[in-house]
Amino acid sequence: MVTHIPRQVLEGVMQSLRLQDPTAIQDFSFAGGGCINYGGKIKTVSGDFFLKWNDKGKFPGMFQAESKGLKLLLQQNAIYIPRVEAHGESSTYQFLLLEYIVQKTKSKTYWEDLGKQLAALHNVTDTSFGLDHDNFIGSLNQFNQQHSSWLDFYIEQRLDVQLKNAIDQGYASSSWSKKFELLYTRLPELLPVEKPALLHGDLWSGNLISNEKGEPCLIDPAVYFGNREMDLAMTRLFGGFSEQFYSSYRQAFPLSPGFERRVGIYSLYPLLVHVNLFGGSYVYSVEEILRAFI
Repeated sequence: MVTHIPRQVLEGVMQSLRLQDPTAIQDFSFAGGGCINYGGKIKTVSGDFFLKWNDKGKFPGMFQAESKGLKLLLQQNAIYIPRVEAHGESSTYQFLLLEYIVQKTKSKTYWEDLGKQLAALHNVTDTSFGLDHDNFIGSLNQFNQQHSSWLDFYIEQRLDVQLKNAIDQGYASSSWSKKFELLYTRLPELLPVEKPALLHGDLWSGNLISNEKGEPCLIDPAVYFGNREMDLAMTRLFGGFSEQFYSSYRQAFPLSPGFERRVGIYSLYPLLVHVNLFGGSYVYSVEEILRAFI
């Protein structure tokens, strides 16, 4: 029901869609699965859209950053990305209005297509690692200060930030600092040197859907230019991706030898994010990876 949407958000949506009559917004139904935002399908006389909103005081600039990321991915014409209709702020809220994706059964070539399309996205490059603006990974700030070196970027903008947060919050022992320092000394011999690749940045199965044609569609990105193996490692972390996807990707964009071993190193970032969000068993997962490499 439309009454489930805060009045200020409704006003912002109406202004964005240039609707004058409140009855032009006909219906709203919540979508499940979100833990940061409220969201769902909004039906209007101008069409159906996906609307999400949250407290702008808690997550300042979140939807502005997400809008930029979605537009950057969409511009590449590599893979289906929801079109951004509008984003804005209204009173204490911020909102994002997207193309509504009608999800249908995956096509027969879904996983092969995804492999080729992600490879095409990863072939989009830049002069440095990072991005010209910061964004979010889940509900946490993701810093994207640009670096010429992937190793420096990964340590300074990814691992060190989350490591400090985990120790400061008491989720992790201070001994982790020394362990990560030891890991850092090994990274130059372990990580391949590659050009920056445009990444989705949060590529787990929950951010992968199918569109009306059954084609792959990516949502909820945490975009930046990084080593492409970051995206691939993320697909391994929580499962849900077919082996056909990996085979198709490798055919389109072969990986350097030893990727399977490097997955653990790349998984440290999302695992540290989960430590800072949820604590618990993720602490032990980080410990296991550290033991494997130091």
